[in-house]
Amino acid sequence: MEVYLMITITSREKLPGFLEFYDKKLPVGFVLLGYGTAKDEILDMLGLDRSEKAVCLNVVTDEVWKETKGHLRKKLYIDVPDTGIAFIVPMSSIGGKRELAYLTAEQNFRKGEESVMKDTTMELLIIVSNQGHNDMVMDAARAAGAYGGTVLHARGTGVNRAELFFGVPLASEKDVTLIVTQKKQKNAIMQAVMQKAGMDTPAQAILFSLPVTDAAGLHAVEEDNG
Repeated sequence: MEVYLMITITSREKLPGFLEFYDKKLPVGFVLLGYGTAKDEILDMLGLDRSEKAVCLNVVTDEVWKETKGHLRKKLYIDVPDTGIAFIVPMSSIGGKRELAYLTAEQNFRKGEESVMKDTTMELLIIVSNQGHNDMVMDAARAAGAYGGTVLHARGTGVNRAELFFGVPLASEKDVTLIVTQKKQKNAIMQAVMQKAGMDTPAQAILFSLPVTDAAGLHAVEEDNG
């Protein structure tokens, strides 16, 4: 059974409808807030306000994705213009068995073959930690060879149900750290973060990785590859 990162992008106005379904079906998730990219002069010409967006991150199995996609189309009318978009990205690894169980809670996940994206040379690490503890995360990552990262603010969803399942109190306010690194450094960085900023620390970091098939502007990472 494959496991994916499901990314949903919708307006903040429509977000409650998505969360109502996700909280029932997917007890663990994270919400990031953002804006549309249309230029101000275009918005002024059309008499529109800047579009406030929400991005939902959930880990799903292929079976849950198929069921979720059907609901999004039939109940939330995601195919109607301006409703939103949802898509999945194959995950290459998740840091720790306990973290895997947490992220796939109530999905009956059975670990099988690893992701088919085996020829990539870079990875995107996504680290979700309690807000205010990003320094702990980045100190661990840098000590293992990471050059730097980008931090986003997020809010956890379904936290109460997750606590009942997982038995660990989790803060709802989150920092999401994005780190791009060479594939050969990925395991060392993930292990360092798990050991120094993992679930048994105040950061309570959970991390996973996605394959990066191509990139531009990553000079330090590319130079490290020789």
